[in-house]
Amino acid sequence: MSAKDVVKDRRNPLKTARGLGSSQSGVGHWWTQRVTAAALVLLGIWFVVTVLCLLHADYATARATVAKPWNALLLIAFVLTMFWHAVLGLQVVIEDYVHTRWKEVVLMVAIKFLAVLGALAGVLAVLRIALTP
Repeated sequence: MSAKDVVKDRRNPLKTARGLGSSQSGVGHWWTQRVTAAALVLLGIWFVVTVLCLLHADYATARATVAKPWNALLLIAFVLTMFWHAVLGLQVVIEDYVHTRWKEVVLMVAIKFLAVLGALAGVLAVLRIALTP
């Protein structure tokens, strides 16, 4: 063992960890991603069952099913949760694999913008179906 290794081993762990990124929001991000995943499992099962029940239905029946208050509410929850979970997942991928700061920022802004746009479009579509007589 060289003298350099001995000095390196005696370093304070805080000194070693400095500059490796923030340690303040990782657990919250991890929990949010897990909670949205669990919600998507439940909402996804509901969605698949609903779609399978509407497999041979006509347009009016499908529209009436989506227009029911609970179905509209669950469909909106599904759309919002899906986009939120997608943003969280893509954020992790970008943070791990994009190493140029300006590219990381541009990608994150683009992903969040597209996710908000998609979520608003989905919610608007459900509301138009649910609120149109």
